[in-house]
Amino acid sequence: MRLSLWEITVLILVSIQLDWFQSYGEQPWYQYLTNVLSPKQLSAEEVCDLYRRRWTIEEAFLLTKRLLGLAYLWVGNKNGVQIQIICTLIFYTVLNQLVGEVAISLNQPKEKISVEMVFRSLYYVAKAIARGEKPDTVTYLTERAKLFGLVKAERKRHREKDALNRQIWEPLPLS
Repeated sequence: MRLSLWEITVLILVSIQLDWFQSYGEQPWYQYLTNVLSPKQLSAEEVCDLYRRRWTIEEAFLLTKRLLGLAYLWVGNKNGVQIQIICTLIFYTVLNQLVGEVAISLNQPKEKISVEMVFRSLYYVAKAIARGEKPDTVTYLTERAKLFGLVKAERKRHREKDALNRQIWEPLPLS
């Protein structure tokens, strides 16, 4: 579909607002486009947060391909491929729900829980079931969270990023 020059001009003039944000240090200027014109509806901080969150879909695809094995197709026909994709996505949904429940049980934000380590820890849950135990999965994982490494370690770059965010978004003292 080709847009005429008039249509492009109308699109630009009607609803695009260009917001500029400068981060401190040696960071470059960032530009974000939004069609929300009122900062009361959508603040600069919310725009930045939404931009950061859009990468979660990329992380989800990476996880399903790398960790759950969707990078390789087991069959060549269309029906088999559809079944593999649907089953993988169903398992991803269940795994994601389990990560959320573990995060609540550990009183941590969901982003701090390693999806990969929860996935790998399911092996030990299965072994416990094979031994005749009847563990509740969330309780089992929560009790052994440190052993399984379920909570992501806070890295230096994360601490620096959080300090920079506080510096940018905390209100200036009035004097």
